[in-house]
Amino acid sequence: MADEKATAEVLDRLYATVASRKGADPETSYTAKLFSRGTPKIAQKVGEEAVETVIEAVRGDKAKIASESADLLYHLLVLWANEGVAPADVYALLAAREGTSGIAEKKARKAG
Repeated sequence: MADEKATAEVLDRLYATVASRKGADPETSYTAKLFSRGTPKIAQKVGEEAVETVIEAVRGDKAKIASESADLLYHLLVLWANEGVAPADVYALLAAREGTSGIAEKKARKAG
């Protein structure tokens, strides 16, 4: 039972909200607090959430995998916004790779 707002576009909306928190008061916004702490802290949070997602995958708890994945995506969006990477930049790379074997794509990266 997917909510009508629960589509891929939610990432774009969340990114816009995250990006709007740059320069906001770190005392009132967790996102602003992350921005104020800089790339190393944001990257650390991405890593922590990735590990937590992996742990839940190994445990096989679908609800917790989804929850940790949501946390991971949020922190990834914070990292993107901090580094000036727009979701469209990532979408374009994914689209360019669509239909390409993962093995072939990795070989092309190594050759280039």
